[in-house]
Amino acid sequence: MKQLLFIFSLALVFNLSAQDYSKSPWHVPAVDIDPSNYYGITVANGMVGLVSSPEPMKVKDVVLNGVYDNYQRGRVSNILKTFNHMNMDIAVDGWQVGRGNIKDYAQTLDMKHANLITTFSAADKIEVKQQLMSLRNLPYTSLSILEITAKQDVEIIASNQITAPDHLSDVRNYYSVINPPHVLVPLLTSEALSPGGKKVATSTSFIFPEGHGHEPNVIHEERDYNMHFMKFKKKLKKGETYRFALVGSTLSTVQNNDPRNEAERLTLYARLEGIERIQSKHIAAWEELWKSDIQIEGDLESQRAVRSALYHLYSFARKGTALSLSPMGLSGLGYNGHIFWDTELWMFPPLLVLQPEIAKSLLEYRFQRMEVARENAFSHGFDGIMFPWESAEDGSEETPLWALTGPFQQHITATVGWAFWKYYEVTKDEEWLETRGYPVLKEVAAFWMSRVERNRLGKYEIKNVIGANEFEENIDNNAFTNGMVITVLEFCALAAEELGYTPNSDWRHVAANIPILKFPDGTTRENATYDGAIIKQADANLLAYPLSIVSKEEDIRKDLAYYEPRLAPDGPAMGGAILATLYARLGDVDKSYEMFKKSYKPNEVPPFGVLAETAGGTNPYFATGAGGMLQSVLFGIGGLEITQEGIIQIDTQLPKQWKSLKMTGVGIDEKTFVR
Repeated sequence: MKQLLFIFSLALVFNLSAQDYSKSPWHVPAVDIDPSNYYGITVANGMVGLVSSPEPMKVKDVVLNGVYDNYQRGRVSNILKTFNHMNMDIAVDGWQVGRGNIKDYAQTLDMKHANLITTFSAADKIEVKQQLMSLRNLPYTSLSILEITAKQDVEIIASNQITAPDHLSDVRNYYSVINPPHVLVPLLTSEALSPGGKKVATSTSFIFPEGHGHEPNVIHEERDYNMHFMKFKKKLKKGETYRFALVGSTLSTVQNNDPRNEAERLTLYARLEGIERIQSKHIAAWEELWKSDIQIEGDLESQRAVRSALYHLYSFARKGTALSLSPMGLSGLGYNGHIFWDTELWMFPPLLVLQPEIAKSLLEYRFQRMEVARENAFSHGFDGIMFPWESAEDGSEETPLWALTGPFQQHITATVGWAFWKYYEVTKDEEWLETRGYPVLKEVAAFWMSRVERNRLGKYEIKNVIGANEFEENIDNNAFTNGMVITVLEFCALAAEELGYTPNSDWRHVAANIPILKFPDGTTRENATYDGAIIKQADANLLAYPLSIVSKEEDIRKDLAYYEPRLAPDGPAMGGAILATLYARLGDVDKSYEMFKKSYKPNEVPPFGVLAETAGGTNPYFATGAGGMLQSVLFGIGGLEITQEGIIQIDTQLPKQWKSLKMTGVGIDEKTFVR
């Protein structure tokens, strides 16, 4: 039975080009592809990100997660863009297929199978279909399946090239033919040094359908030290379809001490597994992920947008690692690939309720960098641990010197502690709390106990910070910072009690005496000197959600009425998502839906509608915004809430545009919640 289901699933994948995607909730078709106004979509597996190109069978960028170096971005590290190894070229009857001589060019992302499908025809000679995947089952390996159908008798030349970006040096190119029993395996390999001396390597191979001794003859050509090719010829009769694949692996010394040999081993392994085996395992891995899904009936546009946000968060992270999520995920070099509060406050909560094991990886990233955070606190004159505003490979502060956010946006340390306790609330994993959660929370508490300043009135103030609203710099008693510190000190005490320890009595005492400032009418004041200026993003409103510092409906509405018109129209997407969540919880269904749409729709860029950071922006993919938008669905319209009793559902209403909302695979018990 399982074999029949697999054959049916593969049949669906292989025949997608014949389908109409316009009404599919699982497909994102590129609309009106214009190469001059093209923002690629990413296929990724949490380790390797492949960014699409408007050029046929090309990849714009290849990004390797967890690997950083100093290049292109001044004095701070940048996530490493590595060899571009999955590019293909086709020549037919002696002329090269390119953007200028093809027609019916189309690209579609199949989100269910994490597969980018490209189709086109070249004159009246051939039709081409390509499927591109960053394999979920093989974290360093990618697969490209080509199907070429001859419209007349033709000879094709198919080639793969490995290109080194300019920042790599000492590039070495290799070609070999491995001869295991009954098969010949061509291997195209490159290795080089990053600017900081890390070794990076990649290796590719063709997978042919012919049996041993009948494979096409593969030829190696080296154009220069930055580029080399392997290619083969094949004659096709009219009506004949030739199906073959390219498989490639890429990694660095961060993952393996001998990346060249390991890249070749992994490529050889995938080559000998064969197309059907490796693709079926990739499909199975994604089907497992999609057990945790958000299903919207009655609003195809919203369904696609929500699935796209989920697809990107699932693509940019993976369980069983100590890797985190940057604001742009694996879509390129945006924000240098650094890790901010974007992870814990914006992207972590949706992953926590839908993929707790992936969420665990994000926390492990912080745990393994505790000693560096301890040194950061020490160097600033504080106790405990002080997480950097921008973190990269080893957890040191990576914020550029021109940005004040590095030393002053300290709410990140409280937010990390908040996320650790939320993980425990969802999983009730007491062993993890003992070995991971409480050690972090205890040191977070130590930091804030040394950071607060007691005034003459017995209040513990937090002065000279930057809050969530980065337009207000070096201010005192910021609403979000103070609110998150109050919250996390209580969580520290709860964690101690959960493990049978006696919490430090000062934690709750200090928390009870940290001020939340108010205007005379009771509206939350964002900071001690805030005078109603335009704000970059939500700050005071965060005290109502995800915190519960402001809990009375009257006060929540007052803060919404005051701060919504002050949100900058060119600010990041997350402000609208927070307002959408709050309005949904207040029962303002129409307003919630309006803000939900506002949280992503103006940020979509062509041709796939991937999200930029701001309305009219050009820096996709903004995974932080995706996390915010998903929170407005899960915790706003969907009514989910993470409590000490686990995940519960509060009363909310659906917008009139939706017939139903189903959230599946929620929490460690994989429950289903409907609305």
